[in-house]
Amino acid sequence: MSLYQEWLDRIEENQSTGTYNSFFQSYLALETTAYEQILENQQKTLAGTVNQLADQFSMDTVTFAGFLDGISESLSEEIQLEGLEEDSQIEINIDYEKLYYNMMKVKAEWLYTLPQWNNILTEEKKRELRSKLHEDSHVRVEKVGRNEPCPCGSGKKYKKCCGR
Repeated sequence: MSLYQEWLDRIEENQSTGTYNSFFQSYLALETTAYEQILENQQKTLAGTVNQLADQFSMDTVTFAGFLDGISESLSEEIQLEGLEEDSQIEINIDYEKLYYNMMKVKAEWLYTLPQWNNILTEEKKRELRSKLHEDSHVRVEKVGRNEPCPCGSGKKYKKCCGR
């Protein structure tokens, strides 16, 4: 069984036994420590076996597979998580701007407010990424004109159907 599948099984097991909150809190602490270390050392590239990298971040290999799942959208090249084994050789390149953006997107305030970000992104760049997120999360609704067909699909004019 791959490490990623073991990670998913571990999550499911903790949800069914009711220990999900304590499991998740311990994972978040490990994740925060790993991000602090990556940002502090300004590591754009992580290379080695899964086992070596897990040891480097003081995690077991299954938890590290979960960490890779979380950071996967912020990488320059996508990593295949399904076939990951302890002795798999990996090299990941972190895109810091994508990482910061994705942390804000999932509202992980404990991560995007880490002081280590100050050495990597300028305040101006952080503001720019915040405004980009704000723009991307806006839902634009097309205004239907009174004499246009109703969007409900009835075939009637909007003013005679849903526009009343």
